[in-house]
Amino acid sequence: MTLLRPRSVPRGGTIAIAAPAGPVDPEALAAGEQLLRLQGFEVIAGDDVAARSGYLAGDDRRRADELMGWLLDPSVHAIVCARGGYGCHRIVSLLDAEAMRKVAKPIVGYSDIVTLLLWQERFAGVAAIHGPMLERGADLAPGAIEALTRALTGDDAGERLVGRGRGGGCAEGRFCGGSLSVSVASLGTPWEIDTQGRILMLEDLNEPPFRIDRMLQQLRAAGKLDGAAVGIAVGGLVDCENARCPTPTAREVVDEILAPLGLPWVTDLPFGHLADNRPWPHGGRGAIDGDRGEITFLDSSLER
Repeated sequence: MTLLRPRSVPRGGTIAIAAPAGPVDPEALAAGEQLLRLQGFEVIAGDDVAARSGYLAGDDRRRADELMGWLLDPSVHAIVCARGGYGCHRIVSLLDAEAMRKVAKPIVGYSDIVTLLLWQERFAGVAAIHGPMLERGADLAPGAIEALTRALTGDDAGERLVGRGRGGGCAEGRFCGGSLSVSVASLGTPWEIDTQGRILMLEDLNEPPFRIDRMLQQLRAAGKLDGAAVGIAVGGLVDCENARCPTPTAREVVDEILAPLGLPWVTDLPFGHLADNRPWPHGGRGAIDGDRGEITFLDSSLER
């Protein structure tokens, strides 16, 4: 299936807010919506976007219907997810892949939303934007919201994210991944992450070093690292400490496992569970320079 890039959002276009995973803080949501309005977008949300059912933003049917409703609404140009948490695994079977491909609208999110991005690429053949949501409210860094605006309007071709170069030379491929734990959770599912010829992007939150070790070992054992990915780019590893066993650190675990692979790899990139969470095109073409510590977008995230 040919991978489609969604059409870009016109200046002044309408962005709908969806909550397909965890419950939303109404105050943070309102502050995040205002950030998008200040960028010139119209922003809309349903009356039940702040619904709550335990650790979910309402029941499965509500969350799936909300997302599909915005995708099928001709007045809506893009969907930005409100937050991650957990829940996308529960609703992907309720989504209409054929309809998603027909409308090919951009979906923005990260964390648990990576499940949705992987499923959409595999079953609908549509790329997406791994990028900031609204759970941080006004704490989202200005550079992140400005970068998201460029991504949504198709103005981000050639942009670079700069981190720490770890070696391995250069490579090109399509970007995939996001949350390490969610990527690993896709293994064995119909939407299992495909890293073949890809630049694998990884980040996470609140995962102690031993769990990062285990998840990277699982990806390697599943054939998703050496022999598959052409490069690996690591973003934020936020609050990934273990007070009982302070060493090795999360960074040291990543170094130990990735260095022997001989792939281009970069760490400390500005994406993931950070205030400065820069968007990147999930499924888009890019380049990685492991010596300079950069990734570059070879295409814009969206079709202009």
